[in-house]
Amino acid sequence: QVQLVESGGGSVQAGGSLRLSCAASGVTFSYDRVGWFRQAPGKEREGVASIFGRDTYYADSVKGRFTISRGSAENMVYLQMNSLKPEDTAMYYCAAGFGGQWWQWPQTQKYNYWGQGTQVTVSS
Repeated sequence: QVQLVESGGGSVQAGGSLRLSCAASGVTFSYDRVGWFRQAPGKEREGVASIFGRDTYYADSVKGRFTISRGSAENMVYLQMNSLKPEDTAMYYCAAGFGGQWWQWPQTQKYNYWGQGTQVTVSS
C-alpha cells in the first residue's frame, strides 16, 4: 500500500524558512513525478513545485524562494521554503504520480497518491 507522509510544517514569521519533508513507502521516487501542493481555506488546491526526473518546476509565486529536491534516499522529497510570506499560509500536500507531460505538473488529477498534509502558517 502506497503512503506519503509529510512533516516539517509549523508557524514562522514572515521572512523565515521551513523545510518540508515527504516520505514515501510502497513507491519509489526514482522515475516518478512528485509534487508539492497547497490549499488555503476557501481556495482551490494549487501546485507549488514538482520534480520529474531531474527537472523541477515551480509556480511563479514561489520561484526563487522555494526549492524542491530529492533526498539521498529514494523515498524522500523535500521542499525548502525561504523568505516566507503570509500568503504562503496553507496546508501543504505531497503527491506522487506517474507519466504525463511536463506542463501537466500543476494538475492535481495527474497525481495518484496524496499525503495527509502539513500546516504552514506565516505571520506578518
